[in-house]
Amino acid sequence: MRIAIEAQRIFRTNKHGMDFVALETIRQLQRIDKENEYFIFVSPGEDKCVADSENMHVIEVNCPTYPLWEQVALPRAVAKVKPGLLHCTSNTAPVNCPVPLVLTLHDIIFLEKRQSSSKSWYQEMGWHYRRLTVPRILEKCRRIITVSTFERDHICDILSLPESQIVAIYNGYNPRFSPQTANPEIVHKYIRDDDYLFFLGNTDPKKNTPRVLKAYSLYLQRSARKRPLLIADLKEDFLLSILKEENMEEIMPYLSFPGYIPNTDLTTLYNGAFAFLYPSLRESFGIPMLEAMACGTPVIAGNTSAMPEVAGEGAILIDPHDETAIVDKLLQLENAPDYYTRQVNYGLERVKHFSWEKTARATLDVYRSVLNPF
Repeated sequence: MRIAIEAQRIFRTNKHGMDFVALETIRQLQRIDKENEYFIFVSPGEDKCVADSENMHVIEVNCPTYPLWEQVALPRAVAKVKPGLLHCTSNTAPVNCPVPLVLTLHDIIFLEKRQSSSKSWYQEMGWHYRRLTVPRILEKCRRIITVSTFERDHICDILSLPESQIVAIYNGYNPRFSPQTANPEIVHKYIRDDDYLFFLGNTDPKKNTPRVLKAYSLYLQRSARKRPLLIADLKEDFLLSILKEENMEEIMPYLSFPGYIPNTDLTTLYNGAFAFLYPSLRESFGIPMLEAMACGTPVIAGNTSAMPEVAGEGAILIDPHDETAIVDKLLQLENAPDYYTRQVNYGLERVKHFSWEKTARATLDVYRSVLNPF
C-alpha cells in the first residue's frame, strides 16, 4: 500500500497536542510497518524530527499560509505521488482531495456554541477555518478517526454520521515520561522553587484558566504550605489581564509563567511537581494527564467529556466550574500522605493501558480497511 499522511506542523519547534499525535504515530508506523510505503507531507521547519527511511519518504511542501498549503499545495503534491489514500491528521483536509480520504477529527469544539472567543488571533482564525472546512469534507471521508469513545459518540450524535464511518483510537504517551530523580538545573529555568504545582494553560477557553487562577487564590488562603504555581504556555499579558479582571493581582508573586516549555523539559517538570492541575472544561482526550501520571504525579482533572474515560475511575475528577472543589482536592493531597501515595500508584498503573504503538497499529488497521475493504 502507498499511504500519504499530512503532518503539516510537525517540523515546527513549538509543537502542541495534535502535532505530537501525528509525530508519534508516524514514528511508530515507521518502526513497525515494513510492508507499506509512506509519504509524509510537512511544511518546512527547524525541527527535522522524522527522516527518510526505506519505508518512509518525507516531502516538504512550501506555502505561505495554512489554508493555501492544505487546499492547494497539498492536493497537488499528493496527486504527483498517487497514493492509495491520504490521511489528514489535524481536523481539516482538502475540500477537493485527489485520493480516498481518512481524517483524524480530534474534536468538534469549533462547531459547538462557545462560551467566549479566543484571546489569540491565531486560534480565532483557526476556529473560523475549521467551521468553514470540516462540514464540507465529512461526507468525502472514507473513515474518520477520533481519540475517545466520548468524542466518537458526540460526533455521531451532533453530525448525524453513521457509526461505521468513525473509529475511536486512543492516544498514547512517550515512554520518556517516567519517574525520575530531581533535576534542579532544568526546573530552575522555569521556576525558582523545587516544590510547586503545575498547570498547563493557554488562551483556549476550554483550558479554564480564569477558574484555575481563582482556585489557586483560594488555595493560598487555606494552605499552610502555599506551594507556588508554574503555568506553562501562557503569555504574561494574557495572565495579567485575568488577574486584573478578577482582582487577584496579589497572587502574582506566587506565579511563574515562562511561556512555551519544550516537550523535552516537561518530563522533569512533571516529576518535580507536587500535583498537576488539568481541570479543563472539555477535552477530547488529554495527553498531559497520561504524561503526568506516568511521572508519578497526581492529577486533578475535570469530570467532563473524555477526561473520566482516559483518567479512569480511580482518578481525582472534579467539577471544573467549582473552584472550591479544586482547592479541596489539593488540600487533601497535601494533608493526607496515604491518599497522595494511592494517587501516585494509581496513575502509574493507569498509563499502562496506553501506548503510541497501540495507536499506530489501530491506525494501520484503518488504512487496511480503506484500501482492502473486502
